[in-house]
Amino acid sequence: MKAKERKAFIKQFVDEQGKVEIDELAEQLQVSQMTIRRDLTQLEAENQVIRTPGGAVPQKALIRETPYARKEVEQLQAKRKIAQKAIALIAPNSTILLDSGTTTLEVARLIKDRADLTVVTNDIKIAAELVHSSVTCIVTGGEVQPDVGALYGSQAQALIESIHVDLFLLGAHAVHAVSGIMAPTLEKARMKQLMIEAARETWLLCDSSKFEQKSFAHVSELNKVEGIITDKDQSLNGLEYYHETVIQVDLVE
Repeated sequence: MKAKERKAFIKQFVDEQGKVEIDELAEQLQVSQMTIRRDLTQLEAENQVIRTPGGAVPQKALIRETPYARKEVEQLQAKRKIAQKAIALIAPNSTILLDSGTTTLEVARLIKDRADLTVVTNDIKIAAELVHSSVTCIVTGGEVQPDVGALYGSQAQALIESIHVDLFLLGAHAVHAVSGIMAPTLEKARMKQLMIEAARETWLLCDSSKFEQKSFAHVSELNKVEGIITDKDQSLNGLEYYHETVIQVDLVE
């Protein structure tokens, strides 16, 4: 089978199966795994598939901004479990940055009685959650993104550039093994980049649906974060390819 025919077969097979492994393709086509890796690399460069640790998934449309009402209910159990694990990272008397998003909102709900903490956030929904709490809350200011409640723009960026914090809990719209952490807009990506720079330590909090996805704007390479907290998903393999420190929470106890 010629290379062109082989790649056409791989593309069709990936589209039909939804997710395939390199060893499976090598066996199907009776070629080396190195040949399959090379084919997958070329197919990804042509936007035909998305490479994953050990295989590939179909090329999907870029993940755009999700309506907030949908984000509030999607993967809710996973987000709550991730938040519960994340609060163990918050040391006494620390100052933390909470990224805008529904997973970090769950973190805010769990730390409301922590009078020793100072929280800086670019999310008015998180700020509203902390209004009647013991936490000292600082809001970045800036322009409000309609519906979502995230704050961005020069005023928000200036505040972040003027501070240094102990811990940043970062959210992501998409996480890709090669492209790294991604956001749906340039403004959100820039805010996240500045927050990473402002923090002594950054942890990525994201449910398993965010992996093997791409969005519009690059935020950071995965090696810029201390670790990742996500949920266990049987269909998600090879997380060590993303980062050497991945904490997976079990949704069933």
